[in-house]
Amino acid sequence: MDTLFSVQDKAIVITGGAGVLCGTLAKELARLGTKVCIVDYDVFKANNLAKEIEAEGGFAIPVKANVLDKKDIQEAFACARDTMGGIDVLINGAGGNKKEATTSPDMSFFDIPHEAIRWVFDLNMLGTILPCQVFGKYMADQGRGVILNISSMNAFRPLTKIAAYSAAKAAVSNFTQWLAVHMCQNYSKEIRVNAIAPGFFLTEQNRFLLTDGKTGELTPRGRTIIEHTPMGRFGQADELTGTAVWLLSDAAKFVTGIVVPVDGGFSAFSGV
Repeated sequence: MDTLFSVQDKAIVITGGAGVLCGTLAKELARLGTKVCIVDYDVFKANNLAKEIEAEGGFAIPVKANVLDKKDIQEAFACARDTMGGIDVLINGAGGNKKEATTSPDMSFFDIPHEAIRWVFDLNMLGTILPCQVFGKYMADQGRGVILNISSMNAFRPLTKIAAYSAAKAAVSNFTQWLAVHMCQNYSKEIRVNAIAPGFFLTEQNRFLLTDGKTGELTPRGRTIIEHTPMGRFGQADELTGTAVWLLSDAAKFVTGIVVPVDGGFSAFSGV
């Protein structure tokens, strides 16, 4: 079993790697013996995270890149490949919502600026496709590899207020399935593409919706989420690790084209 679920020595690139969820995932994967390349637009956070990982005896390199700039991604790819001696895994973690693309008493759906909608769509969807083009080409050439996208429970059940984010993550899930089939049929049966759909984890992108900025107490929306999550709490960032390790390891050797909810039972509960 240790060998089946092992990710030892895998070279992993994580976009959005300095964020709350993917930053924790990077640390946990490094503890399991992987080499991690932290790709993030915020190079300061990426550097600090890499230092944390190295201080614990892990291997990490920080790379600044904008996932919406293909030239940036190509440069990040070259740096990761040359420094780690190859690439086994791409995790597409760059994404997020924008307050200006969220309905509220002060912002009706009809007035959401198209620039805000485009920002959310581009970051989540295009920011997944472009790295898949660059790193996927390398995997196609070498005949093996794993891509893990980060979708969302919004892809299964669209939530109120965040139309652009829900639609963008639904597109990520659909694209995950499409790419899984495409890579198997056209390049190699040993290239797998899957996604994780996190439920509700507190991050910088959703904190303004789920907690009161002044008191720290749950907002009505935050309370509703907890009431509809059978486990009765938000997820902890490190609780994505087990699912990720399964999908990246040989334990999931015959698994491709799926989107796995990690949501404390939210998707199973009808509210009654």
